[in-house]
Amino acid sequence: MTALVPLPVVMPLLGAALTLMLARRPNAQRVVSLTVLGAGLLVAAALLVLTSLHGPLVVEVGGWTAPLGIVLVADKFAALMLVVSAAVTLAVLVYSIGQGLADGDEETPLSVYHPTYLVLTAGVTTAFLSGDLFNLYVGFEILLVSSYVLLTLGGTENRIRAGTTYVVVSLLSSIIFLTAIGLVYAATGTLNLAQLAGRLDVLPENLRLMLQGMLLLAFGVKAAIFPLSAWLPDSYPTAPAPVTAVFAGLLTKVGVYAIIRTETLLFPGGRTGGLLLAAALLTMLVGILGAIAQSDIKRLLSFTLVSHIGYMLFGVGLTTVLGLAAAIFYVVHHILIQTTLFLAVGLVERHGGSTVLDRLGGLARVSPLLGVLFLVPALNLAGIPPFSGFLGKTGLLQAGAAQGHPMAWALVAGGLLTSLLTLYAVARVWNLAFWRAPRAEREGGDGGDGGGRSSVVTLPSLMVTSTAALVVLGVGLTAVAGPLFDLSGAIAGDLLDRVPYVRAVFPGGAP
Repeated sequence: MTALVPLPVVMPLLGAALTLMLARRPNAQRVVSLTVLGAGLLVAAALLVLTSLHGPLVVEVGGWTAPLGIVLVADKFAALMLVVSAAVTLAVLVYSIGQGLADGDEETPLSVYHPTYLVLTAGVTTAFLSGDLFNLYVGFEILLVSSYVLLTLGGTENRIRAGTTYVVVSLLSSIIFLTAIGLVYAATGTLNLAQLAGRLDVLPENLRLMLQGMLLLAFGVKAAIFPLSAWLPDSYPTAPAPVTAVFAGLLTKVGVYAIIRTETLLFPGGRTGGLLLAAALLTMLVGILGAIAQSDIKRLLSFTLVSHIGYMLFGVGLTTVLGLAAAIFYVVHHILIQTTLFLAVGLVERHGGSTVLDRLGGLARVSPLLGVLFLVPALNLAGIPPFSGFLGKTGLLQAGAAQGHPMAWALVAGGLLTSLLTLYAVARVWNLAFWRAPRAEREGGDGGDGGGRSSVVTLPSLMVTSTAALVVLGVGLTAVAGPLFDLSGAIAGDLLDRVPYVRAVFPGGAP
């Protein structure tokens, strides 16, 4: 069973090497990438089943025993994140292949795109499976290098500028993270997470708070938590549609994952709970206020991405099983829905020629399917019943009400307000881009499609199919909400308990 644990990391790296060697054979590159990510989804699903039945699975890389060697740990939390990330990366790859076939790979050059995309996938899986802080840092650095390449594909001025901002901010957070790693090692003599769970507990309180604060700062930048989120709306919208989609769906959630993992395993007790709740409230409100002020759909969705990170931080800051379970459920929901929305907006841009609301109109008339592909995840994001967004937010609000202190009630009110403003933001997009008359009619012309074009645009089938598949998955979360909440509750219990994770790594007790 443990032989499966390294595969989500190893397969994308081998696939990246193979696709690089096949740079002049685009069809072979596509086959390799699809095979690797399809196999990765099957392995992730198998790990989720195995960890649910047998508990965490541990692999000591190279046969070096912990804590001296690198360990990869697949528990239920990591396995669930692997499943969702594998499904999203596979769907986005299909979308990008459809776009490449239609455009001649102008937006996503195959010789660069496929190897880099697989390396990005390996960075995500490395972060999820890391059993020590330094390997987690390595996962983030793999993400940084590959995401910079993907962000600047095409070499346009806007993309280079956005990529420069992204890499400077990411390097700053990496420096903070690496400094924290050095201080943790100096204070405890180890970087193994299971061993740190015991050794950090005996450190002086002020030193523990300093180390905790540095890690939170580093992960807060990567998760785009206010006031560390200003870089995101200026960086993500400039990339090609599939790149923006996978960035929005996954990369910030890796930061959220790191926060959940370290806060529960290394720093239990909720000492920074108040700080996390305050950051959650500000992230929700500032993000959504930024969203409703936007006239470009990509930037609007980028601000909603920032805003809804606040919901996840809300659950973490409560430090209760119910709050953490709702946060985990919301992470799964948001990865799927945010990715779907950015893919749908890529179709909007293709059909209407722009994502600026003033230039759009009438899309629901000329392409009802596109209207459905946007409207369903948009309502889900806003938390309209009975979608998973409503269920996840309800769980968070119940957890806040159960906590009962003033800050928790402030988060409940802030969550409700943010949800209403999210509905206003997506309804505004629907009214302006899909429902009102096309631009040509508004300007006294003879009609046309949503962007004023004279001919009907045919959307590539692979792009539509992959987007529709994610829409169905997002709706399907409602059907499996009960089992998923049960799984999230079990994960939350294990995370707060810490014992299952530590015993899996050190069956005889941490040294």
